[in-house]
Amino acid sequence: MLRCGETVVAEEEEDDDEYAKLVRRMNPPRVVIDNDSCDNATVIRVDRVKKHGILLEAVQVLVDLNLVITKAYISSDGNWFMDVFNVTDQHGSKLQNREVIDHIQKCLESEDYLKLPAIGPTGGGAPPEDESTSIELTGTDRPGLLSEVCAVLASLSCNIVKAEVWTHSRRAAAVIQITDEASGLAIHDAARLSKVQELLCNVMQGDGASSSRGSTRTGVPLGTARAERRLHKLMLDDGSGGGGGSEEAVSGEDRCGKARPKAGAKVVVMDCAERRYTVVILRCRDRPKLLFDTLCALTDLQYVVFHGTVDAERRSREAYQEYYVRHVDGHPARSDAERSRLVRCLEAAVERRASGGLELEVRTEDRVGLLSEVTRVFRENSLSIIRAAIATRDGRAEDTFYVSDAYGNPVDGRTMDAVGEQLGDAVLRVKRRGSGSDAPAKSVAEGGAVSVLGSLLKGSFQGLRLIRSYS
Repeated sequence: MLRCGETVVAEEEEDDDEYAKLVRRMNPPRVVIDNDSCDNATVIRVDRVKKHGILLEAVQVLVDLNLVITKAYISSDGNWFMDVFNVTDQHGSKLQNREVIDHIQKCLESEDYLKLPAIGPTGGGAPPEDESTSIELTGTDRPGLLSEVCAVLASLSCNIVKAEVWTHSRRAAAVIQITDEASGLAIHDAARLSKVQELLCNVMQGDGASSSRGSTRTGVPLGTARAERRLHKLMLDDGSGGGGGSEEAVSGEDRCGKARPKAGAKVVVMDCAERRYTVVILRCRDRPKLLFDTLCALTDLQYVVFHGTVDAERRSREAYQEYYVRHVDGHPARSDAERSRLVRCLEAAVERRASGGLELEVRTEDRVGLLSEVTRVFRENSLSIIRAAIATRDGRAEDTFYVSDAYGNPVDGRTMDAVGEQLGDAVLRVKRRGSGSDAPAKSVAEGGAVSVLGSLLKGSFQGLRLIRSYS
């Protein structure tokens, strides 16, 4: 990804990085993929030389393939990272596809696995690098924002082939892949890209008020999971969920100033003074990519996971995650403010993908200007887009939108009848209401904080034993 104002790495940092790479080359990873030791999951064991972000990298390999992680055990011993994942496919079955298994093995044993070609169900992977240009956007969320972005790109003869759009705490972020309308290939003309950046930056800044912030970046395309990885980082840097920025970005309010419903995440952060760790315990309703989202938050906040337990096999469909972490400088969290920020950022990481609203699918033959037309119809009918996933496969548009009315309330039937009439029933499908698996869980009743803390701590003794075994 090309960035404005990118700084040059110091020479001594490059030397350190080269030394670390040499150590890892002399100690290659050991990966075992076992279908026999567990009745209901494939067990993947990974031993690698430790480096910052290595746990997230391993999880991203599995997320790229849309695999489900039902359990994980994480530990570090000296300079080694040791991890065990129990995984299934989307249907809850063990992995049987030899190509998928070989790809996992190759990725986890590779130093540069992110450069390897993706296979399998990657959710409509990115076009090759020379076939699209990637745009990153951040700015103040408001009704009709995506429609304005699509209109600008259409006016500049840019076709959107893939996009991920998230909103949270009155902020919006998007990673969009575009092609030239005429050639269908990436746009390389510097003057044209500069014009795209200028106009989109104006859109993201909204009314131009001093409190508005917007940014636009262009570069090379990213795969699906890597686009989501960027969205977490963009929203953290932008201030959504306690990562910095203005007070409005961390207030937990939606675009209309109303308190945004919580996603049911209960996070406790405390000290383990005996071992100089910060203990992070999270409970919430399980959903796809939950582990990926929480690890993105920890990694972006510069925390290293030394030990951990993840369990998403519970019949209640509740996920339990417990981590023993230190900052990259070797210290645990050193102040109440730092611990509070960690809680807020983990809650935000869970909430960003836990979309309420009505889920709409658009399935039709792709054509230039289709997305601009669809989002214009949404805007004209006062629908606000909470989250969107745009993809093009084999010449067909496969787009998913989570929408509410302009005030953040559920969409009424008459509005959907009007939208369906304008777009056509063959194009638009209402998949489900926001009360599905991603819907926010009921908030904790007043006075229930003690019972919540008690339930969070019930599983923590297993992790403490893990520390004593490996530290």
